[in-house]
Amino acid sequence: MTKINSAPIDNIATIFKPSITKIIAPWAVTLIGLVGMYFPTFRDLLNGLWAGDQQGHGPIVLAVSIWLLWKKTPQVIDASLRPAFAAGWGLLFLGLSLYIIGRSQDILLFEVGSLIFVIASITLILRGTEALKHLWFPLVFMVFMIPLPGVFVDAMTQPMKTAVSYAVESALYAVGYPISRSGVILQIGQYQLLVADACAGLNTLFTLEALGLLYLNLVKHESVARNIILAICIVPISFAANIIRVIALTLITYHLGDEAGQGFLHGFAGMVLFMAALLLIILFDGFLRIILARKS
Repeated sequence: MTKINSAPIDNIATIFKPSITKIIAPWAVTLIGLVGMYFPTFRDLLNGLWAGDQQGHGPIVLAVSIWLLWKKTPQVIDASLRPAFAAGWGLLFLGLSLYIIGRSQDILLFEVGSLIFVIASITLILRGTEALKHLWFPLVFMVFMIPLPGVFVDAMTQPMKTAVSYAVESALYAVGYPISRSGVILQIGQYQLLVADACAGLNTLFTLEALGLLYLNLVKHESVARNIILAICIVPISFAANIIRVIALTLITYHLGDEAGQGFLHGFAGMVLFMAALLLIILFDGFLRIILARKS
């Protein structure tokens, strides 16, 4: 038997391993730093704001964002190595400044939003602009986990709740239900229902917008017109899904009683909201496909 010389293979392995280590090591150190820096932030959110109904989408958006970033890791590593140090360090200074101000002054908009700038800046410093282009959607998607200022939310939520209440009253009255409305309070039979922020507020619309954009990213249509039209129509689709949820809660309360409306079925109506929104998006997407196919 002839002995095979393993020296060339050993030499290749010797050359290859340090190069892999050289690529991965900075990202590993960066990941440890990010976890240590933002762990207190997300721990406070999970124990506070994100534990409520209005901001309950935050952990979901965070988890999906991490998954999207992980999916893009091979493309980031394979991107050409052209670090943009000037832009990267400038963006890092901005992100750290926002974090310090937000953390010290309890401004969640700055504290949570700074994570987007920090990740973008690190990518520019370690790999360059080409790598950052692969991360554009995960970074944009992370915007939906940033808690909005209360003043802005309150100003936008009230007219939205009024519009949803009016639509629910009109729909149920048209099919013969004994329903009336006073502002955002619905009177159906012997029951009074308050259309709360969690049912038809800006945060709910924000969550459904995130769901729609995620759908667009996953299906990856080649038609630019189809993507643009679908993205624009996500807003009215989200509004329609809110109406469906409130109608479901109203009918549950009317037919099964107040206890059923405020119990398990109330939480189930939240699932109905997202299922209705996703179904409407898929149906409208199919409608667009037929229309655009006929035109082409």
